[in-house]
Amino acid sequence: MPTAEAQPTRFRLMTSTRIVAVIRWLAAATILSSVVWQVTDRLAHGLFRPAEYFAYFSIQGTLIAGVMFAYTGWLSWHGTSEKRQVTIARVSATTYAIVIAVVYNALLRNSAGDIRDAGYAWPVVPNEIMHVWTSVLILLDWVLISGAYKLRLRASLWVAVFPLTWLAFSVSRGILDGWWAYWFLNPNEKGGLAGMFEYIGGITVLMIGLGFLLLALRNAIYRKRLAR
Repeated sequence: MPTAEAQPTRFRLMTSTRIVAVIRWLAAATILSSVVWQVTDRLAHGLFRPAEYFAYFSIQGTLIAGVMFAYTGWLSWHGTSEKRQVTIARVSATTYAIVIAVVYNALLRNSAGDIRDAGYAWPVVPNEIMHVWTSVLILLDWVLISGAYKLRLRASLWVAVFPLTWLAFSVSRGILDGWWAYWFLNPNEKGGLAGMFEYIGGITVLMIGLGFLLLALRNAIYRKRLAR
């Protein structure tokens, strides 16, 4: 039976984790609603092509981030500790969101749209949520909220598994049906095949490097808290 002194501590812990859960669920709702907003807007204009829309890495990364927030919110609500696989998924989702923000704002923000969408403007708010604010929210969650499983830095290699699988699928699809998710993956664009591999190599290095830095940062925070 818990002592009278232990009960307030336990109550504060439960209150704290449930506040974290609510914050995470609000983040999940915001992120996932951006996808719903875009889909409904495309449907309203008769321009929704699901086989293409859901093939974009930015959409898949956004969905991963939203689901990750929803699941870790559930863990927080119940006061359940993270397992190794969850922490790997968290660092991966955080990396994807940051890379999406970097690549979009560096290479894609002002790029020409699909000629089939002539005259159509993507809704601004969900676009900014996907390509800017998701990365901010999930990075803050990674840095500020404790509970992550302490991983070795080599675990950052797991971050590249999904993106490389996506790349293999996207390039194969482009070769087979001529549709490319992003211009820098298209060997027929400026730079050719060499340019395509340069972008793929650069983004892969960025993914693994970011995963390494995020784990190093998390471990440094963990050590600092233990030293208190």
